Amino acid sequence: MIRDFFLGFIKIHILHHAAEDGVYGVAIMEELRRHGYHVSPGTLYPMPHELEESRYLRRVDRAVGGKVRKYYVITTRGRKALAAAREKMGELVREVLQGKKSVARGSLRRRKTGTRSSAGNGP
Repeated sequence: MIRDFFLGFIKIHILHHAAEDGVYGVAIMEELRRHGYHVSPGTLYPMPHELEESRYLRRVDRAVGGKVRKYYVITTRGRKALAAAREKMGELVREVLQGKKSVARGSLRRRKTGTRSSAGNGP
């Protein structure tokens, strides 16, 4: 289950680096290792392709050392998605790390227990 959580973060991380200067597979793997993630090529390499299919990234072939390297650069749609992800992720991470209760969290508890809000319009 934890692996599934991190795969979403990795996609956001790929968008982040694609926004800076474009990324390619080996560079993404090295960057993730630097952060302590050990992701197999079989798990990692489909991610930029998926992001490209969703039009968040665009592939650009560049000649490097006599070979063609597939770089991925962020698109306008990808920039919008990254901005939204940063906002939502920041909100959730702050709540989790600070351990503060939010209005939404209280609402979830009321729904589970079947209690209603004092206004009488709760779940």
